[in-house]
Amino acid sequence: MAAGPAPGERLDVITIGRCSVDLYGQQIGSRLEDVASFAKSVGGCPANIAIGASRLGLKTGLITRVGEEQMGRFVKEQMAREGVALEGIRTDPARLTSLVLLSVENDKTFPLIFYRENCADSALCEDDIDESFIRSSRAVLVTGTHFAKPGTDAAQRKAMRIARAAGGRVILDIDYRPNLWGLAGHAAGEERYIRSDKVSDHLKSILPDCDLIVGTEEEVHIAAGSEDTLEALGIIRSLSKAVIVLKRGPMGCVVYPGAIPDQLEKGIVGKGFPIEVYNVLGAGDSFMSGFLRGWLRGEDHATSATWANACGAFAVSRLLCSPEIPTWDELQFFLKHGSPHKALRKDEAINHVHWATTRRAQPDQLLALAIDHRMQLEKMAEEAGAPRERISAFKRLAIAAIARVANGSAGFGTLLDDVHGREAMFDAAKLGLWVGRPLEQPGSRPLRFEVSQDVGSRLVEWPVTHTVKCLCFYHPDDPAGLKDEQREKLRMLHEAARKLGRELLIEIIAGKHGALDEHTIARALDELYALGIMPDWWKLEPQASGKAWENISSVIARHDPWCRGVLLLGLEAPEEELARGFAAVAPHKVVKGFAVGRTIFTQAARGWLSGGMSDEQATADMAERFQNLVQLWHDRRG
Repeated sequence: MAAGPAPGERLDVITIGRCSVDLYGQQIGSRLEDVASFAKSVGGCPANIAIGASRLGLKTGLITRVGEEQMGRFVKEQMAREGVALEGIRTDPARLTSLVLLSVENDKTFPLIFYRENCADSALCEDDIDESFIRSSRAVLVTGTHFAKPGTDAAQRKAMRIARAAGGRVILDIDYRPNLWGLAGHAAGEERYIRSDKVSDHLKSILPDCDLIVGTEEEVHIAAGSEDTLEALGIIRSLSKAVIVLKRGPMGCVVYPGAIPDQLEKGIVGKGFPIEVYNVLGAGDSFMSGFLRGWLRGEDHATSATWANACGAFAVSRLLCSPEIPTWDELQFFLKHGSPHKALRKDEAINHVHWATTRRAQPDQLLALAIDHRMQLEKMAEEAGAPRERISAFKRLAIAAIARVANGSAGFGTLLDDVHGREAMFDAAKLGLWVGRPLEQPGSRPLRFEVSQDVGSRLVEWPVTHTVKCLCFYHPDDPAGLKDEQREKLRMLHEAARKLGRELLIEIIAGKHGALDEHTIARALDELYALGIMPDWWKLEPQASGKAWENISSVIARHDPWCRGVLLLGLEAPEEELARGFAAVAPHKVVKGFAVGRTIFTQAARGWLSGGMSDEQATADMAERFQNLVQLWHDRRG
């Protein structure tokens, strides 16, 4: 995710207007009436552009309103994750955040419903335009649909006046939606053009104060009041000195910085990228984000147009709007390497860059108490004569122990299962802990998944904040058939995790089934990377030498520079042995922390399950042991 603007830092652009929660049907080829499930994201033209431009490296802000409810909070939280300044987002206690429902019926039909009756952003008014906030930006972007109502019209015009008076630039995204101007019914959200002299006259009054005007051919027609594109461009030029950008879909775009030529192609042509159309919604916002990255940073128009067309291609080839806009790293990767796929969503290399550069931010270290053990705790309960149902309560005590050590600080977490740890997961969520959840059948080799081998059907029920954890007993010298079977399972899991937007931690233990030397784990990781398995995290056993960690670090850096890193596992080692392990990895920054379990909880589990320890005694014992390891980690890291 992009880093947000620092306090007092000048912004590159502030966008103004619509902001919604988009609910897009996940069954492609369905009527909206038949859609069974939806993907949720932030939407609305200016909101999308604020996110997209931020992803591409600009400092952005948004002026809009959201409701004082869960969807409004989602919008603000997502904007913060995307690095968008929040000062201009007002919370409206009297109105709801707007919603949009859409389905992809085919490559030309996208039924769309706007739920905007008296919604929060439609109540935007002049009082919401803070002069100092506008002056903090080099440019403001206004959108055509928010000139459709008197209050929002006045708000945008006020922002334009302040920006121009402060020497800022004004950008107009014509963003024409006929039904939002009252020209079509609720079911006509997909409609892109209805002629209206009233709308054209309204938009013409805005054009003289703009420095950049961007629109499709239909939007240029409505802005000028002419359905002849060349004539329409001429009318706009007669009213404005702005740079005009004509979007032409698969044909790319044309930029007109000066006089309008006698042929459309005599402008500065930005060629399009041949891609498969999946969903056109959001393509224009992605396009604008790319163009602004160039235009606001002083690039020539041809470069800005290339970036814009590439960004638009990404959006057209994917389902959603703002989540699909590329990051700067992703855009540069695409421009350098291209893609063999016309459906960019099928390009695994690009998808990995997109995933790795848009996933939720996390602290640079992770110190976790692993309490996802099932077989071990069940055996302890049996030995103590305690019913298995008691394990659930013990895991809640472990979460309480983590809370004591963390004391509200970031960078702490737990590995926790849903067999005995369901209630503990609820506790962890309230504390804001990182949670990794195991998916493997305990002790299985070859690897099997717990409950069902259809991992996708399980992961869809998991919170997006939970990381999928999978332990695989894998040695690079294993028999070929065993390796193939295990790698196929890991590949299946990786695909499911990416498809459903869940982070993945793969734990590799090789030492139980073969010798370890300085190359063993590096070889294992290299083999899995070669299959396109790119976990967010690795969890690895301690190594005998610093050279082994150098080799591991080298493999990860070569295959995946965006990997979050390695967590060190404990294997019930005593504290002194773990201290030596922590010291061994201190020079290797790829190791970000540890996930240790039995070293911390074994004594408390045995004592508590047998009735020899109270809740407080067990919690305190685990907290003390966890705190000792945390302190050892910090001491060895200097």
